[in-house]
Amino acid sequence: MGTPYEFQPTHVAPGDGLQTWASPDPSRPTVRLDPLLPVQLVDSSGNWARIVCSNGWSAWVDGRLLVALPQRPPGTGEPLATTEDPRPLLAALERSLASYRSMVDDYAAGKIDLEAFREGTRNLRLGAVLDGSSAWLLDLDQGRWYYCDGTRLQTYATVDRGEAP
Repeated sequence: MGTPYEFQPTHVAPGDGLQTWASPDPSRPTVRLDPLLPVQLVDSSGNWARIVCSNGWSAWVDGRLLVALPQRPPGTGEPLATTEDPRPLLAALERSLASYRSMVDDYAAGKIDLEAFREGTRNLRLGAVLDGSSAWLLDLDQGRWYYCDGTRLQTYATVDRGEAP
């Protein structure tokens, strides 16, 4: 597999975690992965997928349940850009999340109806996966997923803005 520095997650476990197996055999379950744990898909057989975690541990999972992370754009072997300070993007993500929460609160309290909720949240987009000191942050204004190690942002992938719902 290589050193831990070579780990490049391709997926995360779903929000409710994910059962693992020692082999592609449902009679041999092992531990459950934590929700949103980054993993690297290394092999597949039908619906079975063999994943590797950042610590090198490997297991088989139901590959249909893995959540794909955005991948580096085709043809690029090097990072696209580095930004030293992650705080401006984190502040923008916090504002988007606060706006969404406010709309949820208003809808739950009956202050607005479903149509107003949908209209008020129509242009809100937010993406973040946190795993300890590592973070993958979505900035749709820039059309990029960034990887953050706590000290700086590095472009991880570009986003085709035409694909957003």
